[in-house]
Amino acid sequence: MPRFFAENYARNLQLLEAHGRTPSEAGCTWAQLALAWLLAKAPFIVPVPGTRPSHVIENTGAADILLAPPLVARLDALINQRTVAGNRYNDATQEETDTENFT
Repeated sequence: MPRFFAENYARNLQLLEAHGRTPSEAGCTWAQLALAWLLAKAPFIVPVPGTRPSHVIENTGAADILLAPPLVARLDALINQRTVAGNRYNDATQEETDTENFT
């Protein structure tokens, strides 16, 4: 997972720091923010989070969070295919995958 190699991981953590107080601004947790952002993107996107029973209630709470369009735009600008360092997959797997190719 190249995004988690030492040099990429350090850069990607800086992206998270840029979010700062975004979850508290939106009145939610980090997990709810991620799910609410996906729900705000388009009606045909249905997030399916991996979870454990103790997180189900937290995750379903994301459906009640409405993110303001300026906040969605700010989130889009912070973490995207141009700002994340490293590929999601290693080279061999990337060649077999038809997603995550933004070139």
